[in-house]
Amino acid sequence: MLIQRRTFLKMGSLATASMLVPKMLQAIIRNGAETVPAGNKVLVILQLSGGNDGLNTVVPVRNDIYYRSRPVLGLQREKTLALTDEAGLHPELSFFKSLYDEGQLGILNSVGYPAPDRSHFRSMDIWQSASDSSEVWQTGWLGRYLDEQCKACNLPVQALEIDDTLSLALKGGLQKAIALKDPRQLYNNSHRDYLKRLSQAHHQQEHEQPVDYLYQTMAGTLSSADYIFEKSKAKATTTLYPKTELGKSLKTIASLILADSNTRVYYVSIGSFDTHVGQEGQQARLFRQINEAVSAFTQDMKDNHRFEDVLLLTFSEFGRRVAQNASNGTDHGTANNMFFIGGGLKQQGLLNALPDLQLLQDGDLRYEVDFKSVYATVLNQWLGADDEKILGRKMSRLSFI
Repeated sequence: MLIQRRTFLKMGSLATASMLVPKMLQAIIRNGAETVPAGNKVLVILQLSGGNDGLNTVVPVRNDIYYRSRPVLGLQREKTLALTDEAGLHPELSFFKSLYDEGQLGILNSVGYPAPDRSHFRSMDIWQSASDSSEVWQTGWLGRYLDEQCKACNLPVQALEIDDTLSLALKGGLQKAIALKDPRQLYNNSHRDYLKRLSQAHHQQEHEQPVDYLYQTMAGTLSSADYIFEKSKAKATTTLYPKTELGKSLKTIASLILADSNTRVYYVSIGSFDTHVGQEGQQARLFRQINEAVSAFTQDMKDNHRFEDVLLLTFSEFGRRVAQNASNGTDHGTANNMFFIGGGLKQQGLLNALPDLQLLQDGDLRYEVDFKSVYATVLNQWLGADDEKILGRKMSRLSFI
């Protein structure tokens, strides 16, 4: 059957975004190197989309400025989960409190970047690309990690995003991660009859470079879908996960980790934390989902003796303003906190001081830690990569891992 070039190019979108396969995964399948070597670390990134309010996450319970600025939204000390005499955790994060008590949680305050941007889209691009606020980069920090680590593919690495579309963070110049919601769905989609017919038709048409590229990508997609699906079934987790989207996503990630798939980085998002109106209820609902899903995932890793090799970190594109607004919400702010969860932390608890509410900039928190230093630390100390080359600059490294 002859399929017209125009028709094929229209259908080529199937080989992009959620079904785009990096060359390194093809190398994995060709070379049979299907597992992460023993001792290699796995990174799980949880993106809190929309700008989570960090001040109502890690609450400065003895700060009068906080309560004067938030007469309605301020969380009273007795309602929070005590971390120290000065800090309390949001009441819906009870499992995080347990991790804190066990020395398996690190909290980094006042993380941000110079000249902050309060646009969701622009600030998220800055965080995902690891650019300065004055720069626009087309590749992400994890995508460049893939570029750097898989030049020869002697030890292929891979990243997965549990979503329908691929975030900038995972797009490199040469390599891209794979985005998928569900391994079975990806497998079923890749085995539809028209894809098989397209593959067969490839040999009947004049070879043109764009068409050849799409056919090669499609062929890689088919084999990658098989690989991911088989790995997801290889060691199905028996842990009970919540039936929320985040619960399902972390269950998928857990199954792949436990099956020793060749995946070093997993990326998942939850939101929206854009709480201009009625913040109290919305943030509590999202935190409840996070608390339940992360609890199941962490227990799964512990039960299967993988917790030492897994680092889960959270971030949001910015925090919120110190003062509440007239709608019992908060508007876009700047610096925020990050959480680090794992059995391999070298530092735990509050890793630095709470934000200084006496030293604000235009009503916003001042950043004290550049997020790129966190990335440099994770890349170098956890993933064993050349952080300076990937980030395009030398950043100071932290010591929590």
